[in-house]
Amino acid sequence: MQCVRAWRSLNYLCRVGHHRAWKRTQSHTAAARLDLSGIYPPIATPFTAKEDVDYQKLEENLQKYAKIPFKGLVVQGSNGEYPYLTVEERVEVVRTVKQSLLGGRLLIAGSGCESTRATIQLTQKMAAAGADAVLVVTPCFYKGKMDSRALIHHFTKLADSSPVPVVLYSVPANTGLELPLDAVVELSQHPNILGVKDSGGDITRIGLIVHKTKAQDFQVLAGSAGFLMAAYCVGKKSNTRTAVPHRDALVTRKLGVPALKQAMEWFGFHGGSCRSPLQPLTEAESQQLRRDFSSNGWL
Repeated sequence: MQCVRAWRSLNYLCRVGHHRAWKRTQSHTAAARLDLSGIYPPIATPFTAKEDVDYQKLEENLQKYAKIPFKGLVVQGSNGEYPYLTVEERVEVVRTVKQSLLGGRLLIAGSGCESTRATIQLTQKMAAAGADAVLVVTPCFYKGKMDSRALIHHFTKLADSSPVPVVLYSVPANTGLELPLDAVVELSQHPNILGVKDSGGDITRIGLIVHKTKAQDFQVLAGSAGFLMAAYCVGKKSNTRTAVPHRDALVTRKLGVPALKQAMEWFGFHGGSCRSPLQPLTEAESQQLRRDFSSNGWL
């Protein structure tokens, strides 16, 4: 993820039009202190051949991640196959990762669910399991009704009750829904909303978010290497702090999580099986992926 940070001098701002302000409480001050600059790979969830979570392989991956100077890890992002995990599995994976993190590395845990109530409950469990912040995807099943009003209400209720800072997550390739710009700008004023991870790849939009939140301590995270350099330039021109994104678009955008897991195996990590209904790559897809890696000098 690429962090593009705009500094804020005020504790809170009034909501445009309604002049609503959120009171900063002691539990919300962490959002202002937590700096997300740095590399945060969104880790995969390894499964056994029977599609059980393979905690042993996960821990072995974590030992290898520990040798790389990441700022932290994203757990239960899109690459973690979180929609296919039970609530208990999602929490246990976060707990397992937390126990292996050393040196003050941050853990950002995905806690998004379809309902506000379920998201609040899971967020509280993720915080108890050790998450330093939560990454919350837009609810999307009723995407025709998920306008700015609904999404502002959803994220505001969550942020009001979350014991850890919240990072908004817009990933339209998976949800079919982009978090509206006006909603991002309004939600950026909440003292417990730390920033937004935008995986849409629209640099104009990312630039607008940075510009419209430049008076605030709001961090913009770009979720693909496909627009790393452009996002870096947006951050540089805005006199903001930047970091490096997490994943190469060749894998996840082209062939998805099955390709990511295959690539992990080639590079000495445990990818493991996917959980159904995701299927492994076909032989032709695997050969194409290998050719792509080879042509770029990675294999």
